[in-house]
Amino acid sequence: MRNFATDRHNWSQIRSSVRGCVLMFASILIVSCGPVSKNSSSSFTSSWVRPEDPQEQIGAREHPLVVAKYGGEYQNEKAERMLALIVGALVAVSNDPSRVYRVTILNTPKVNAFALPGGYLYLTRGLLALANDSAEIAAVIAHEMAHVAANHATLRQKKLASTEIGERVATEVLGDSAPARIALAANQLKLSEFSREQEFQADAVGIRMTGKAGYDPFAGARFLETLHAFRTINQNGLEAFDDSSFLSSHPSTPRRTDLAKRHARFFGAPGVGKTERERFLKGIDGLAFGDSAEEGFVRAQVFSHSGLGITFKASKGFRIENQTKAVVISGKGDVAIRFDATVIDRTTSLKKYMNGGWINGLDPSSIELKTINGLRTASGNAGADGWNFRIHVVRIGTQLYRFIAASSQSDGSGRTNTQLQSELIKTASEITDSFRKLSKRELAKLTPLKIRIVEFKADDTLVSLAKQMKNGGNALRLLRVLNGLAPGEIPPTGFQMKVVSD
Repeated sequence: MRNFATDRHNWSQIRSSVRGCVLMFASILIVSCGPVSKNSSSSFTSSWVRPEDPQEQIGAREHPLVVAKYGGEYQNEKAERMLALIVGALVAVSNDPSRVYRVTILNTPKVNAFALPGGYLYLTRGLLALANDSAEIAAVIAHEMAHVAANHATLRQKKLASTEIGERVATEVLGDSAPARIALAANQLKLSEFSREQEFQADAVGIRMTGKAGYDPFAGARFLETLHAFRTINQNGLEAFDDSSFLSSHPSTPRRTDLAKRHARFFGAPGVGKTERERFLKGIDGLAFGDSAEEGFVRAQVFSHSGLGITFKASKGFRIENQTKAVVISGKGDVAIRFDATVIDRTTSLKKYMNGGWINGLDPSSIELKTINGLRTASGNAGADGWNFRIHVVRIGTQLYRFIAASSQSDGSGRTNTQLQSELIKTASEITDSFRKLSKRELAKLTPLKIRIVEFKADDTLVSLAKQMKNGGNALRLLRVLNGLAPGEIPPTGFQMKVVSD
């Protein structure tokens, strides 16, 4: 969740939902071909984009929307130089070496790569962290360049929708009028996915380019296998892939992997071509991993935001998903909790805010005013259309933090609605009561995680290296996946490995 203050009561501006019961919302969607959460900086260009390119206007127009969607551009000179060398090698063997490309690293942990008309190519830092050598990145970039060369991005552009989405209505909690519950998505970008035929075509062309450039042609298949393994990891409760992910909307990984290997065999048996693993690892050493300071950090069951100076802890059995404008906590049956922030006038009391009409089905008699962890809070119950809600707000100056917990009024267990509501209140309170301000000492320790390159020593084990990982749960599994190690595989002494550290 970014450091933001939304307009008071203007919930139609906030995307995401809690199990579909708080806010149904259309968000910017780029369904892309690479696997798909942020700092701002500058992108780099492998060569200057030609102003006379008729597709340049399309890419230039949509570029700011892409950057905004994916948390800004990520600046890392070592990674940029490494990518520039790969792009240059691929352009030299392409069917159109005069074509120019603008390559942007997006500051998000989501794993994705995609292209826009006019030669705009995008790689997320999440994807860079997952790859293991230059050949794998070359395969990804060549795939995207193939889409551009075949004008797939232009054809896809015809399906672009940059209009208000008025069909999906926010349910239950929000507002008294239908217009107040309509999810507006004006000026948001939506691109439909490439067809399977286009994907297979880009795979074939991309693998040929990768091999012709001297890279390992089997790298693409290798990376697809890594993607599949990475997707199985529930990393800190966060999904590595969103709706615009490679694996959720494109041909199945096993089939694509098999076809990728068939195309690669044109160049010979596995082992041909360069990988430039050492150069690649040097390029990503120190790369940011996971959430950024701007959006807050999820570490195991704890969410902390250095910019806002706040933290809270999810109960055991819950997972935290850090979205762009909200945090969603889910678990324990159908219970889900949405956390976000807004602003409140200094003269407005919490009780008046709670009774402000933004909560459908609110029981005014249930409103409680308390001081928890030195902060003024208000809580209340609501019910509408088969759902129970527990609303909890916390005030710090003019900043207001909101927890909206929701659960069904009937779960098939035979329990009464009163019992279910009581359980919801108890579950929500375990989380909301943990909300507090961070101390100066805690703020100083709250820093982004990074990819660090270490050498596997003779006395090392994967278990001992996993203990160095700071990502939280699944450390050993993530260590294997990040380093492309198969189950049971032990790296040789001297093997360069990626670990997640602070």
